[in-house]
Amino acid sequence: MRFLSWLKSGRQKVWRVEKMVSLVVATTSDPASIGPASALLAMSSDWCPGPKLQDISTFLNGRVRLLKQDRGIVEEDNLDKRWEELTGEIVDEIIFLSKHVAVSNRPAVTVHPIGVPHLQSQEECTAGGKPGWAGPPCPRIGPWLRFMKTIAEAHNLTPEFEVTLEATHHGPVVSKPAMFVEIGSTEEYWKRQDAAQVIALVVWQGLGLDGGNGVGNWTEDQEGKKVLVGIGGGHYVPRHMDIVWKEDVWVGHLLSGYSLPMEEPSLKKKEYHFNDIGGTWKDAIKVAVATTREAFPGAEVLVHLDRASRVGNEVCSLSFCHKRTYQLANLMTFCNPLEALCNHVHPTPKAFTLYSDKCMIGYNLNFLK
Repeated sequence: MRFLSWLKSGRQKVWRVEKMVSLVVATTSDPASIGPASALLAMSSDWCPGPKLQDISTFLNGRVRLLKQDRGIVEEDNLDKRWEELTGEIVDEIIFLSKHVAVSNRPAVTVHPIGVPHLQSQEECTAGGKPGWAGPPCPRIGPWLRFMKTIAEAHNLTPEFEVTLEATHHGPVVSKPAMFVEIGSTEEYWKRQDAAQVIALVVWQGLGLDGGNGVGNWTEDQEGKKVLVGIGGGHYVPRHMDIVWKEDVWVGHLLSGYSLPMEEPSLKKKEYHFNDIGGTWKDAIKVAVATTREAFPGAEVLVHLDRASRVGNEVCSLSFCHKRTYQLANLMTFCNPLEALCNHVHPTPKAFTLYSDKCMIGYNLNFLK
């Protein structure tokens, strides 16, 4: 994949094309990480040792750089900048291989963006990252979710393993588009060789190491395409997933309810203005939209509300209270044959378009400026 950025010059856009490399990061301390990495290395004799990045071993194949570290997967910050400083190469994207932990203990393979945009400066980041930060989401997230399902089915990993998205969470800190690809949810499944092989195949073919074009390349041909940012819902974002399963849907950040903290207003009113509601929910949405736009140059970023969730419903309800920015839009579909989405109001630099799959209304939310 080549990184494509565009520069604004009045009304004109100029695309700049630069050769890039992809970083795939694994840790020896995690069987769900080193397992797929080892399977990936075993797929070809074309891998060769690369330069040491401090104490991190590296392997090179085409435009892919596999980094094998000993520390925890969220403990090594700024790997993209460190690699660029070491080699002079420009990092396009970072793909982290990791284990997934869930209370349900259910076997799963997952993908998700990273960040903790809801945390305040005094709050501790227990799983990496830094307060108020979200990394640009890797454009491959949506296409790889669908591709992973295809590979998992072909290798009989499903229905035992669920294939799912997760909401944006944890670190490490990076500046380039990033995603986590995980195996869950207990040690028994972290060590499963069939799951490791599926992940390795997704990376191998997804990055074009098989000689193909790869999966999920964001190019100038995609300019103007719609990219979904999900607001509200649980950690596995089921209502946003309903949309993402459709072909040609691109995915940005996914903020579940816990990433949209709201504080009760001190004064009781019949109707609340958005400024009455404290908490970091607005900041989290702003960061999520801004970094998604950064990751998808030339895209149209749309925000999808899970109205069935408490937080998604509250965000939607608050927009009704801000009469100056509320606009009713015509009905449309995000991608055929999905129904129950709305025609958008074209976003401006200080306005974001939100969609509700329940109330069939689009919102232009200038209040996020």
